[in-house]
Amino acid sequence: MSNNRKLAKLVLKDGSVFEGFSFGSEKSVNGEVVFNTGMVGYPETLTDPSYKGQILVLTYPLIGNYGVAGNERENGLLKNFESEKIQIQALIISDLSENYSHWSAEKSLEKWLKENDIPALYNIDTRMLTKKLREKGTQLGKIVFNNEKLKFEDPNKRNLVAEVSVDEVVEYKKSKKKVAVVDCGVKNNVIRAFLNRDISVIRYPWDYDFTKDKIDGVLVSNGPGDPKKCKATIENVKKAISMNIPILGICLGSQILGLAAGADTYKLKYGHRGQNQPCIEVGTKRCYITSQNHGYVVDSDTLKEDWREWFFNNNDETNEGIVHISKPFFGSQFHPEASPGPDDTEFIFDMFVRSI
Repeated sequence: MSNNRKLAKLVLKDGSVFEGFSFGSEKSVNGEVVFNTGMVGYPETLTDPSYKGQILVLTYPLIGNYGVAGNERENGLLKNFESEKIQIQALIISDLSENYSHWSAEKSLEKWLKENDIPALYNIDTRMLTKKLREKGTQLGKIVFNNEKLKFEDPNKRNLVAEVSVDEVVEYKKSKKKVAVVDCGVKNNVIRAFLNRDISVIRYPWDYDFTKDKIDGVLVSNGPGDPKKCKATIENVKKAISMNIPILGICLGSQILGLAAGADTYKLKYGHRGQNQPCIEVGTKRCYITSQNHGYVVDSDTLKEDWREWFFNNNDETNEGIVHISKPFFGSQFHPEASPGPDDTEFIFDMFVRSI
């Protein structure tokens, strides 16, 4: 399989070099190298806008075996993907399955990557690479073809949210109840979660002042990068808090909610990315297995009076959710909408809908 394929290198900022065979677009790119421990769900993962600017390493060894499904739509949204295109900078895997088999598949992973102009390498020792990222932390990296000169670049210094958000307001009509979705890089399944509950969705650009409109609740979405770059969103969420509008923040949205409430955020050593992250609900013995994709987190020690930690991660005890003690303000660091991963925590949407 590899004989006719071009060789390329993944170079980390610490000087480590991993050589592999290309099966995507043959162009050099740079980004932040992160790993995901999910066993399935690469079509949803690759189209998640939260991965903007990142070179994604999949730890599961065999990738591509069930191909990629078609572009069917429902309510204007792609059914099989989490956004309109592949969002990652590049893909790194161990073993590529060229032959795919699934009833819904219409093309191979390789063809899909090339259509989206995304570089990808296989035959990389992803186990060694992941151990390095765990020990040293997330690193900047670059994929290099033909020894091309390319600088390392930290995507988190950009406002990545502005790059993935919609440019204008989009409405998805269902009923008279309306939820404002602040699009910081929202996944399609977040919008579907409301439409499936017969709630209309108004999707706003990340910096739009949604408090001027007549809405019943606010969802601050997931998205890429440092939440502190989203200054306009933080200010608008502060207004919504002062107006007692019910708010649910997911992933980056939970961090933005925390910042708007006066808490602080910080960057994790290597983040949480996968579909098997155990989260404990504070005050109970309940552990939920959750889908996650984030590199930043709320510092629960900085939560102000009337706020408390809602969930924490059972692996490293970092924050996984915040809640106001008396008002309908909720933040979930994990993804209750799943896609991919378990939907055990979808009850959070029901809690939020009851509050509006």
